[in-house]
Order: sequence, then structure tokens, then C-alpha cells
Amino acid sequence: MATKEAKVQVELHAEELKEFLIHIVNNNRALQAKGAVPVCVNIEGEAGIGKTSAVEQLAKELGLDICRINLAQIEELGDLVGFPLKEYEVTNGTNYMWVTENSIPQHITNGYNPTGERRMSHAAPEFIQGRTKGGILLLDDYTRADARFMQATMTLIETQQYMSWKLPPDWHIILTTNPDDGNYSVTALDPAQKTRFASVRFKFNVEVWARWAEKVGVDSRCINFLLLHPEVITRDVNPRSVMTFFNSISSIPDFDAQLGLIQMIGEGSVGPNFATMFTLFINNKLDKLTSPRDMLLHENEAYIVGELRNSIGRGDKFRADIASTLATRLINYTINYTENHPVTDDMSKRLIRFCTDPEIFSNDIMYLLVKKIYNANTQKFQKMMTNAEVMKMSVK
Repeated sequence: MATKEAKVQVELHAEELKEFLIHIVNNNRALQAKGAVPVCVNIEGEAGIGKTSAVEQLAKELGLDICRINLAQIEELGDLVGFPLKEYEVTNGTNYMWVTENSIPQHITNGYNPTGERRMSHAAPEFIQGRTKGGILLLDDYTRADARFMQATMTLIETQQYMSWKLPPDWHIILTTNPDDGNYSVTALDPAQKTRFASVRFKFNVEVWARWAEKVGVDSRCINFLLLHPEVITRDVNPRSVMTFFNSISSIPDFDAQLGLIQMIGEGSVGPNFATMFTLFINNKLDKLTSPRDMLLHENEAYIVGELRNSIGRGDKFRADIASTLATRLINYTINYTENHPVTDDMSKRLIRFCTDPEIFSNDIMYLLVKKIYNANTQKFQKMMTNAEVMKMSVK
């Protein structure tokens, strides 16, 4: 096990990583267009933080094929770099080519004859055969692999080819690794290896996670919990295990009625400390906070305002954490909802109320609401800016 942590200068959350990788893909295309070798990227991060998912999502958004190879699970080197084969040179007097022994009779029929020269080569591995468009070769758990696999990929990373075969055009190599800090069983990268790729450190960010969770429909109650308790994400309780827990309880309509079951599932997926915090969250009725959909669309505005005031409190009972959580949910839901729906007059009036009523949110949160929602789509939310108080808030 390695004991010295590798130094990675840049730390990026999911949205920053996506922006960075899009630049790398576009830059690689420019490099390939002038005959240069594309840049390989190493994404380092804790286990379960979402490194692989981030790359897979990027490939989907960019319309790229993705070939994921978990190097730690490969047993045969040929599965990675292709199997060796013997090739023979043939010529028709003008053209020369290398062919396999089995294809010599066919080439003789077509007017070619062997020159007597032979060589050892490698067949293209199965994972790359038949690929007709650009893609990403994701070498997952790179430093958990046997050293011979890591060595075999050095040429591929540096030149995008291995002996007699090469990656198709518009292909990009990305590695994922765990930190070399003594907590993971990894093979340390030597200086020569590190110079072959650019490295970034992937980090968890609860606000970025909440935007993603709102978009994909994670249970609303669970989003509230993690926004209120981001400190529960640790090396031992990572986002992958948290999502396993959240998915396992999402079909329970009333958490109050199933506390014992939730505690049991929690202890088996995220551990007793997390599970206990979650049941305390339920006991405090925080799973019943007003949903962002109701905040934006409920027909009875007075009822919603009353619910928000009761949840957030005032004076000595003011809950800044709850206010921040509800505002974050409202921002994310509003932006997602209005991507496919028009902003009605009632919605504009509701948003103006939330952005100007000091009996609901504090000034800093109202400023955040204006900034985030309006900047998300200045055209759709233009009506908000007709309100003098909202306009004043936007220029603070």
C-alpha cells in the first residue's frame, strides 16, 4: 500500500469538472486536426464520489461513445492491448502491406505475393473494434491495477496507439484514481508516469449535488436532509452509499410510520451515525418541509407563506439553515421547471413576493434568490425586474 499522497493542485466539483473536460475534448480535437497527440486526463478522488458517473454523463451529453475498462478487474493483458499475432508482408509490385497468415491465400488471388518479410504485431482489442465515431476510453481504478497493466497503457496514453493499432480519431483517454494517501491500496505513480497526463482532484459539493438531485428527481425529503447536513459526507459515507440509502427508502410514503425500518436500512448502507441523524431529522418533522413545487405553484399563496414562516421562524427562533435549504430548493426547482414551462404571471408574482418580503426570508437570501433565478434565464424572468424592490435587490 502506498503511503505518500500524490500532489494534485486543482480541486473541481462536478460542474467545474464538466467544464474542464469539455475544454479538453475540444482542445484534443484541435490537436488531432494538426497531427498532435491528444491530452489524457487523470481524475483523482475518493471512492464513491462520482468520478465514473461524471465521465459517463459527459460522454452522453457530447454524443461520444464510451468504453469503460476497470483495470483492476482485467486478468489477461491481451484484453487491454490486443493479442499478439504474426504478420507477413505482401506486394503486388506497387503496393506493400502487412497481412495475417490466414489471409495470404486471398491476397495471392488478388495479385499479391509474399516478400518473405515477417513481423510480430498486435490485433486491435475487442473494445475498440467497430467503433465508428468519437469516444472516451475510461481507464477506471487505474492505480488499483497490476503494475504490468499500468506499464502497458503508458504508450497508449502517450501516443494513443499500441504497436500496430491505434485509437480511432476523436477518442480521448481519461483515467480515474484514488488518492495515494495511505488509505487506499493503490500503486504509486512515478514522476515519468505523471508527466503523461493532466491531473485534477474531484471533490464533493452539496450545492452542486442538490442541483443534480433536483433535476433527476431524488426524493425531496432526502435532498432537504443532505442540504441541512452536508457534513455527513465523509470518506466512509460517500455519495454513492448515501444514494443507495436514499433510493432504498424513496418508496416509503410516510417516514414517521417506518422509523424502525429506515434505521435498519440506514445502518446497513450508511452506518449507525448517519441513520440516527436521519431519524432525528424525521422526528423533528424536517422531512415535512414545504416542497419547492408547492412554494412555486401552490394556488394558495397565503397558506404557503404561513408554512414557510412557521418552518423558518423569526427572532430568536430563526432557523438560518432551514431558510437556506428552502431557498436553495426553490431556486433549483424553479430553474428546472421553467426550462420546459412558461413563467406565468402568478409565478412571477410569487417569486417577487419571496424576493421582497422580509417576513419570509432574510435580505441575503432574497438577494440570492434574485441573482440565481434571474441570471438563469434573464428573458424568462424579466417580469421580476419590473418590481422596484427586486430591481434594488439585484444591484446590491
